[in-house]
Amino acid sequence: MVVLVVVLVVGMWEVKTSSAAPTAAECKEERRLGINVCQPVVYGKDPSPACCERVRVTHLECVCPVITPKLAALIDVNKAVRLIEGCGRKVPRHYKCGAITTP
Repeated sequence: MVVLVVVLVVGMWEVKTSSAAPTAAECKEERRLGINVCQPVVYGKDPSPACCERVRVTHLECVCPVITPKLAALIDVNKAVRLIEGCGRKVPRHYKCGAITTP
C-alpha cells in the first residue's frame, strides 16, 4: 500500500495536454509501471532515472481519481512535492488532485 501511495503522489502533477485521454487499461498499466520503478523511494532511496522518467510521463487522469481521503492521509505532501520537482516535473500551487491539495 505504501508503494502505491508514493508512486501515485510522485506521478500526480503537471497537467498534460494530449489529444486523447488514456483508457482505463492504460491507466492501470501506468500505475503498475510506476509502482515497479519507484518502489525504492518508499525505503528512503532517491528516485532512479527510470522512476523520474515515469514521474514525468504519468497522466493526471490516471492518478488523481485514486487519491481518496484515506490514501491522502498517508501522504506527506511537502515531501512528495520535493520528490516530484526533483525529477523535473512542475507542481502547481494549490492544485487539487483527488483528496490532496498542494501547498
